Amino acid sequence: MKTNFRRLLNVGLTLLISYSTLNAQDNYMDSLQNVRDEFNQKLLHTDSIINPEEQSIIASLSYFEIDRSWILTAKFKKKKGKVFEMPTTTTRKPEYRRIGYLHFKRNGEKFKLAVYKSVGFTLPKYKDYVFIPFKDGNAPEKTYGGGRYLDLEITDDMKTVKVDFNTAYNPYCVYSHRYSCPITPEENHIEIKVEAGVKNPVMKEE
Repeated sequence: MKTNFRRLLNVGLTLLISYSTLNAQDNYMDSLQNVRDEFNQKLLHTDSIINPEEQSIIASLSYFEIDRSWILTAKFKKKKGKVFEMPTTTTRKPEYRRIGYLHFKRNGEKFKLAVYKSVGFTLPKYKDYVFIPFKDGNAPEKTYGGGRYLDLEITDDMKTVKVDFNTAYNPYCVYSHRYSCPITPEENHIEIKVEAGVKNPVMKEE
């Protein structure tokens, strides 16, 4: 009887863990999909980002399938650089400073990305905000040629950082030339294809 009880208990615990894991995955998928749906609504059905003329040439937004294998834990290594002017799609040149690198490993492939901090963000609430633009092997055919963006918070004491590439997003200048958007520095051009996050929008045929 004890053996059977233990077996039933183990089975129950296994099912509970499996259910909790699946539930967490469902919540994650639903949450990210909701973010995408809300952005789609805001971009294409309101004039808060682009105007009706700009909306009229976009058929739909496009994304890679949500893939949890692109949630990576990277090693963060500090390496402060000089303040520099990051090029943009216009004449604007915002000042940034590299604070270090994130080192990734996925399926045997290694790559690293520089982490930048805006010199202009001086308010205390922005002290841990960092900016990670990257141009991967999918650009410009599948993803924007100027690079996609990731926003994170990294504190001084962090040794590892979880990065969800499913949240990689496009700058607004992908959808409108009226915006001024940072262009990914060359050190963040990587050969690996990041099959996660946003793609180029699908444009209407003329």
